[in-house]
Amino acid sequence: MKILVCISNVPDTTSKINFTADNKAFDKNGVQYVINPWDEYALTRAIELKEAKGGTVTVLNVGEADTEPNIRKALAIGADDAIRVNAFPKDAFFVAQQIAAVAKENNYDMILMGKESIDYNGSQVHNMVGELLGIPSVVPAFKLDMVDDTTARLEREIEGGKEVIEVKLPFVASSQQPMSEPRIPNMRGIMTARTKPLKTVEPVATEAKTEYVNYSKPEKKGGVKLIDPENAGELITLLRNEAKVL
Repeated sequence: MKILVCISNVPDTTSKINFTADNKAFDKNGVQYVINPWDEYALTRAIELKEAKGGTVTVLNVGEADTEPNIRKALAIGADDAIRVNAFPKDAFFVAQQIAAVAKENNYDMILMGKESIDYNGSQVHNMVGELLGIPSVVPAFKLDMVDDTTARLEREIEGGKEVIEVKLPFVASSQQPMSEPRIPNMRGIMTARTKPLKTVEPVATEAKTEYVNYSKPEKKGGVKLIDPENAGELITLLRNEAKVL
């Protein structure tokens, strides 16, 4: 079984976020990057399936050279090899096109990724990849098991309960908690990751469908106003005129 796991390189949630002077680009200075946490659930589950059923796990990232340390981390966790598409991820459609192009060349049985990236929270790529490849996409799933060599069973949340789906290989799925427990690379994994294959390929020609015009930070929160508990009228006035929630 050949499993492809797509990972994103995202800012650590503890990093201070800034934009360039014209607010048209993200300022990377001083920002620590990590593997997208949702993708780590997919990666760990893929490795667990490989350990139980045999096969290979390939990690794919669409990104520039500065993403390679986190690709190596994914190899240290247990992936067998990696592919980096040498391009800045312009938008979801661009990324999906690159993933689909790699998948078409290598005939993977399963394509896994997180339900979204924690920087843009788009939740778009997985469905686009399934559509581009003409295969089912199950999103987002919190459980993934193999029924037999050709069929997988996935569970996902729906309103008021859960849905159990059986799907034939190949397919695309996105992951969320509690699909797996993300692993921390051990010393042996870190050492072996240095020699595992990491192939760089050029992107296929495609145009992004969206353009980011500008970025802005949320407005700073105002100070807290304390209202006398006997003065309900003042509270209602503030809620209506300032907070505008009434």
